[in-house]
Amino acid sequence: MAHEITDATFQQEVLQNDKVTLIDLWAEWCGPCRMMTPIMEELSKEYGDRAVIGKLNVDDNPEVPTEYNVRGIPTFLLFKNGELKEKIVGAQTKQTLQNKIEALLA
Repeated sequence: MAHEITDATFQQEVLQNDKVTLIDLWAEWCGPCRMMTPIMEELSKEYGDRAVIGKLNVDDNPEVPTEYNVRGIPTFLLFKNGELKEKIVGAQTKQTLQNKIEALLA
């Protein structure tokens, strides 16, 4: 299951983490966000301990989206060693997200 990340845990779980981390910023009312849920779950299972696959609900956690200037959802933030490497806006294919993760794992 994709890891639930909040404003309160973001610093420790993302910025102080040395793993590749993919965060899905989403909301319950967002249709494209709901379409991404099964893909995020699959990625979480496939990458296991090699990468952190997380979800952050923008309605419950407004600080992170504001800090990273998120204007639309879903938005995916990719981090490595706590540093933002890429911001992707809009629903994506599983293959696209895998390619982004793999590039950072290499």
